[in-house]
Amino acid sequence: MDGEMFHPDKALLNPKFEGYKLHIIPQDESIFRFPLVHRPSQTAISGKVPLTFQEVQSRITHNHLTVQGESGRAVYIDADHNLILIQLDQERMHPKIDRICELPKPIETHAPDIGVHREYPSATFLGPTSLLVSDGQDLIYLVNLNDNMEAVEANIVATFTLSSTDEHSLGSPLRIHAAHQQSPSSIIATLSSRYYPSETSEEESRDRHKRVKFDVWGVKLNLLPQQTWDVPVHFEVLWHRRGEDVPLYTTIDKERGLHLLIGGSEYRKLDTPPLPVYEPTPEEIVPISQDTGTFATLNVPSAPPPYSWTQTPDAVTIAIPLPSTTPKDKIRVLFSSTTLTLHVDLELSTSLVVAVPKYSAKKLWDGISPSSSFWTFDREAERTYGVLSLHIEKQNEGTRWSHVFAETNTGSSSPEDVDVPETLDPSELWNIREALEKYTAALQGDDTSGLGLGKGVPSLAENEVDEDVDSSVGRTAFITYVPDPSTNVQPGYLLTSYYPTPSQILSTPIPGQTAGHSSLIVKTTIDGCVFELDENLDNQQPPIWKHKATFPALAFVLASKRDTRFTYHIPDTAVLAFESGSNDRGGNVYIYYPADSKALTAKQSILRIGDGSGGALMGVGLFMDSKGQPVVACLSERELTLIRHI
Repeated sequence: MDGEMFHPDKALLNPKFEGYKLHIIPQDESIFRFPLVHRPSQTAISGKVPLTFQEVQSRITHNHLTVQGESGRAVYIDADHNLILIQLDQERMHPKIDRICELPKPIETHAPDIGVHREYPSATFLGPTSLLVSDGQDLIYLVNLNDNMEAVEANIVATFTLSSTDEHSLGSPLRIHAAHQQSPSSIIATLSSRYYPSETSEEESRDRHKRVKFDVWGVKLNLLPQQTWDVPVHFEVLWHRRGEDVPLYTTIDKERGLHLLIGGSEYRKLDTPPLPVYEPTPEEIVPISQDTGTFATLNVPSAPPPYSWTQTPDAVTIAIPLPSTTPKDKIRVLFSSTTLTLHVDLELSTSLVVAVPKYSAKKLWDGISPSSSFWTFDREAERTYGVLSLHIEKQNEGTRWSHVFAETNTGSSSPEDVDVPETLDPSELWNIREALEKYTAALQGDDTSGLGLGKGVPSLAENEVDEDVDSSVGRTAFITYVPDPSTNVQPGYLLTSYYPTPSQILSTPIPGQTAGHSSLIVKTTIDGCVFELDENLDNQQPPIWKHKATFPALAFVLASKRDTRFTYHIPDTAVLAFESGSNDRGGNVYIYYPADSKALTAKQSILRIGDGSGGALMGVGLFMDSKGQPVVACLSERELTLIRHI
């Protein structure tokens, strides 16, 4: 079985794609907010030992909202451990939010100094009237929903727990990833937990922070006729795997009898050693300078370009950072039909280390309409730099500008003719200000990373054309297939050992999405390629991921998003990147629409999820209205937001 699973179809790629055009969705017609009486909580930390990086990353991306899109139902667990039901009227699009069940308070089963941390409570629907709920410790409840004339009632009908299958393992908090009802008397579920060995070798004790492992379990929940909810029943363990990261995405292929695990490592059988890690030889390690003991280049951050720019078929917009203290009467801008003049009469202070651009009758790439062109200056008192925006009307509508100025890329050595790439994402045009502020801080010796790295180490996300940021966007992930032993089928292709190849996953399907095949969006150079699992194959054939569509330059535009918490896609509709909104200013959702393989542009929209009063975003899910149109639900700390007209 080939370790490389994603092979792009060149016919679906679009090398001539030029950029995204802003498509306005009216905010007041698309965003509807509802206050929450029962508020969810992100507090789940316990113990005196800090969380590992993998655990922190898992909690940041934990989706607190569980959606059953077909029935218009969703649930979450509030800070008091109540199960809260959201029932959406799919005709009127108005949610009814009620407390339907109080879950038993979880009991700490480990001493605080052991370092066993609770998980966030998690849940998954088995159907419109039943779901599994984890308490964040080691118990999982089967909950049935009963409709009556007044309201929906919930009853806990069974409780399950995991008995240790490893004599050196502590029972640890469980997280539910996926489940389905196999028969009226059995449920198949995928769970994960951190592996806490009760005994370690001397080598493991010295290296335990570098060898954190996570267990993934396939379990069967048998529903007994005389079962009572207050007596926990042990799961039947179908399979048990171990890796170095929490799964990013899991699903169950019921037709093939396969569990699909996607995460930052492969998930091996317990008796299978991990793949060897390559260690460079001493000859391959670059020597450190003997004079200074450090690499001199590490303390020289790259300067940002003097401006950023974007265009539409009829206009060009240029954003130039200027000191926020610049008086408007010191700014002189003149437009002619072919040139631009920009003079800023300003004595720079010693703290401002970047020269202000100066252009005198500088020839533009193409002709413009001077009477329709104008400039604005947006300053913010708390910022070092403001933004001078030049709005230039094209004389020849539809002409694509390759550069702002005519002499760019003609061999000119003038600093005025530096090649500045076009900003494809219009919403990121003004990030030139942040890039310049970070560059200035780095040159002055400030630690702009915030990690105590010291002088001259700028943030990796300094600007959107940073090659390191672009190459690391998304999540590095491996795919592991696990056969379900209950099907008594062992595919031959899984008997052959292979070396899996990691991929960069940009997006997974939005929770609540039920139509269509399993799909992923995978980074291919700067694009996002949509791959679907081909389900029209014989069960003995290895799974094939087919390239179905492309979001051009998706990786490029996502790389510039600094505060993204969730990135999901609605198949055949859009990719949605959600900001966390944790700065009390409210977060945005960036919406990218697909384009065919010959389109030069594609649509992009931006909506503000909250106004800052709702708190941080905690969960996202998908409903459908009565006409089959998508409605996205966003759960924040203090409100529920519905998004329509996507």
